[in-house]
Amino acid sequence: MSIEAVQAAYGRRATEYVELFGSIDAASDVDRAQIREWAGQVEGRIIDVGCGPGQWTAWLHELGCDVEGIDPTPAFVNEARRRHPRLSFSIGRAEELGAADVSLGGVLAWYSLIHTDPREIDVALTEFARCVRPGGHLALGFFTGPRIESFDHAVTTAYFWPVDALAGVVESVGFQVLSTSTRHDPGVRPHGLITALRRAGA
Repeated sequence: MSIEAVQAAYGRRATEYVELFGSIDAASDVDRAQIREWAGQVEGRIIDVGCGPGQWTAWLHELGCDVEGIDPTPAFVNEARRRHPRLSFSIGRAEELGAADVSLGGVLAWYSLIHTDPREIDVALTEFARCVRPGGHLALGFFTGPRIESFDHAVTTAYFWPVDALAGVVESVGFQVLSTSTRHDPGVRPHGLITALRRAGA
C-alpha cells in the first residue's frame, strides 16, 4: 500500500472521518490518560505524525506541550489549520518528518502506521529515531493481534501486529521500549500501545 494510495483513500473519506474522530472526545478516557502520562515525560518539541484534523495535536498543546502536526492528506491538514489556526500543521509523512537530526523531544504516532506494509515499517521508525534526541520519547498506537496480518479497514488495508513483534522493530532502530499495553473494548479491534525512549549512541 503506497503512501499515495493511503492519501487518496483518506482524502475520499475525509469528511466522514472528521465527523467521527475529529474531536478528542471521541478518544477513550484510557487513551487520553495514557498519552497524558506519556506527554508529561517529554521535554522539547513533539511531532504528532498522521495528525488528521488535529485533535490530538490541539489537546497536547492544551496540556502545555510544544507540538506540531503533520499528515499526508491535504484535506486533513486544511481542516486542522481551520480548526486550530494558532498551531502548526503541514503536509508530511512518517518516512520524512522534515525535522533535523536529534531535534525532537518526542513523536506521537497514533495509528499513523497501521496502513504501512510490515516489510517497510522500519523505514518510518528509523526516521523517528533519527529525529528524536537521545532520551526523547515515542508513543505508538496500533491494532494488535496474534500474528502480523492484514485486514479490511474501513478506509484501506491495515495490519495487526503482535505487541512483541512490533516492540522488537522499535528496539532494533534505536529505541528502548519502556512499556506496552493492550486493550480490547467491546465492538472494536484490539488496541496496542508502545512507549519507548531513544537510546544514546544507537
